[in-house]
Amino acid sequence: MTETNTSELKIFAGRNTAVLTARVCDHLKIPLAASRTEEFPDGELLVKVEEDVRGRDCFVVLGTSAPVNENILELLIFMDCLKRASAKRVTCVIPYFGYARQDRKDAGRVPITAKLVANLITAAGADRVLAVDLHAAQIQGFFDLPVDHLTATPVFARYFMSIREKLPDLCLVSPDVGNVKVAESFANILGGELAIINKRRISGSEVTTDNIIGNVKGKTVLMIDDMISTGGTVCEAADLVLRMGAREVHVAATHGVFAGKAVEKIAASRISSVVVTNTIPGGPRLDPIRSKLVELCVGDLLGDAIHNIHFNKSISALFRAAGVKRSPDAPA
Repeated sequence: MTETNTSELKIFAGRNTAVLTARVCDHLKIPLAASRTEEFPDGELLVKVEEDVRGRDCFVVLGTSAPVNENILELLIFMDCLKRASAKRVTCVIPYFGYARQDRKDAGRVPITAKLVANLITAAGADRVLAVDLHAAQIQGFFDLPVDHLTATPVFARYFMSIREKLPDLCLVSPDVGNVKVAESFANILGGELAIINKRRISGSEVTTDNIIGNVKGKTVLMIDDMISTGGTVCEAADLVLRMGAREVHVAATHGVFAGKAVEKIAASRISSVVVTNTIPGGPRLDPIRSKLVELCVGDLLGDAIHNIHFNKSISALFRAAGVKRSPDAPA
């Protein structure tokens, strides 16, 4: 099989990733593989693959965002369907991995649900997983199969470099200590100072921010995180840096979860812009923040990764080609 021959490559879309998968296929210049998912009146799902996949290299693009449990089950059924149809290899392409925050036992008698979901995907017949910005890097080790972990850094870097002149006196602010490496990486890419916010989580939906390490007075603040969930972290962090004299605040995150009252919080906040990728479909629910919202596409990033996996080429090469320096502990 030569590198220009993609006849053995099949890419399928889940119900919540039809638009993103179409962008992936457009980038690779191949047609979207035909399938359909039906829901019976009792809530059961049926996945039907409508073309021959025997001996083919199959990729299923399906994020496990809300409704999380329904999307996870659709992914599992897709795996079973393709394996029973004699696909040569099946790769789960998971733009957003649900349950990623339940990755450890932080109290007695609680599950590690991220590991459970990894076990289910493995048991369903997946041969490989391709994910984007997992909440915790150690989740790769939860799978007993190869995992390619992509970062959306090249996508954000290209966008912010294109508007760099609109971000004077830039300061990259890490919204918590755990995100310092990401903020430092962007400070090196974009040029700018670095500051860190001390965040304490009170509950699953409530956080408090009460201190900042670094100077943000008169600065254009950019905060980059892996996800925006309830909006509590970014809104409190934005209030803090503005109280400390920041000129304006821009927020970016790979995954726009926007759970609960997140959209309302951000709409009412003094955040100037919110930049997310399309790993999670937006839709009308984001209309209240449409004037602040910028959505970037990870279709080309996923397409290049799928191409390299299909032709047994390095994934790390994608980041070297993009000029993005990866941290020493980043996956190969």
